[in-house]
Amino acid sequence: MLAPLAVVVGAAFNADQFLAFPPAGLSLEWFADAVADTTYTYPFLFSLQVALIAAVGAAAIGTLFAIGIARHKVPGSGALQSFALSPLTMPSIIFAIGILQTVSQLLGGSAAWILMLAHVVVTVPYVVRTVLGVIARSDGFTEEAVRVMGARWWQRYWHVLLPMCRPGIIAGGFLAFIVSFDDAVIALFLRTPQLQTLPLAIYGQLEFSASPTVAAVSTLSMALTAVSILAIEKIVGLGKVFS
Repeated sequence: MLAPLAVVVGAAFNADQFLAFPPAGLSLEWFADAVADTTYTYPFLFSLQVALIAAVGAAAIGTLFAIGIARHKVPGSGALQSFALSPLTMPSIIFAIGILQTVSQLLGGSAAWILMLAHVVVTVPYVVRTVLGVIARSDGFTEEAVRVMGARWWQRYWHVLLPMCRPGIIAGGFLAFIVSFDDAVIALFLRTPQLQTLPLAIYGQLEFSASPTVAAVSTLSMALTAVSILAIEKIVGLGKVFS
């Protein structure tokens, strides 16, 4: 599984002007070109913006949804949980086609906020899953104790439940960021000449020329994803969230 990634990283350091592995020599030239080329910098900034908004939106909606299912006797809570987690089991291309048809019929075309909203919908299940996992392992006696002592419902939520859910919220938000930043399928269906994410920019360049610059951009993208995963592990611990 790591072999294709190693090939991409190795090709990014190739001193030759052609995409090749193993590299004929070592050079950082293509990384400098990638950072200076607006073909990649603008899509990178747009992808970063979309991913940040998706992460914040998914964290807010997913946390409220998870708390509502776990702490309130909602009729059909099992069905609601399955519905909330359905984007995890649904192929991305099916969801993308549905969004495209809806956008075309109701709005006449795509826009940046539509792509952001689609990414929020797709990434909410990750927050729901992580927050539910934290709540399932939590001690309900603390909440009951503050309730008996006269704390209002909002005080229990703000001072007890939300701090208790913080690891799940942070982990889910990071996962939402990674999924949104690396998405290509939904962005492909909702793209316009003005809406170009980094994965689509990489794909577009590969159609015309497979230069080492593309490998350098891909390597930087993988590095960002790896840093995000390490941040989750360092801050909250993946084992604590998913165990």
